[in-house]
Amino acid sequence: MSSLPVVGAAMTLDEVELHRDWLFEKSRDLELQSFIDAEVLNGDWAPLAARARRLLDGHGGRLGIHGPFWGFTIASEDPDIRAVVTRRLLQGLDVCAAIGATHMVIHSPYTSWSYNNLDDNAGAREALVERTHMTLRDAVRRAEDIGCTMVIENIEDKDPHIRVALAESFNSPAVAVSIDTGHAHYAHGYTGAPPVDYYVKAAGNRLQHVHLQDADGYADRHWSLGEGTIRWHAVFAALAKLESNPRLIIEIKDKSKIPASAAYLASIGVAE
Repeated sequence: MSSLPVVGAAMTLDEVELHRDWLFEKSRDLELQSFIDAEVLNGDWAPLAARARRLLDGHGGRLGIHGPFWGFTIASEDPDIRAVVTRRLLQGLDVCAAIGATHMVIHSPYTSWSYNNLDDNAGAREALVERTHMTLRDAVRRAEDIGCTMVIENIEDKDPHIRVALAESFNSPAVAVSIDTGHAHYAHGYTGAPPVDYYVKAAGNRLQHVHLQDADGYADRHWSLGEGTIRWHAVFAALAKLESNPRLIIEIKDKSKIPASAAYLASIGVAE
């Protein structure tokens, strides 16, 4: 029996139809991307949830969703905006409860601007954390109630430790850390951040979710694995030292290449 980790993937329900056999053959983890848009969450998404339950009947992997993120930050200075964001996140968690999803991806509030400016203004770092708590307070309680973990994904984060500290500040099993390998590689290549494996080491066992995508360090490519310049052996060596068993989710633009991405990882001996 192989001791290599088994990777899953992020896809819409239409793409689940195409890759269902691949998902089921090894009970791969799945992240649904059909519940991101406000138009979906504000509408009647019950038929989509029913379709998800039907398609995934008998699926043995872990299920999650990518939560809403378009057009907002979870650390807005505007209380009216924070209220909208809270409502949007609660809508995402309602979807999780309906389909049995146990993780929801949310986006980090930190930017490359933050890295250079938070400490230039007294109290700014603490104020950002406080605003994030105000935004997520109700969502954290809801996530705890339904057994779901919100994982905070790096977007522009240059400091791999700061998002980990933010997650830990909630002191809740419902808040953990996600790493997007392409975002980390962009930060490494474009803003001078550490390489991707350093993000894994910084997260430690707070890491419960990884978006696997390849890139060139210049832009957010979401290329198939093996098409970019990420040092995958280093990334998976760091992952192998963890006990948190993070979900390893292939998240690429060309969903037809999902099986090929998994095959690439198998070919270099790091995952299957």
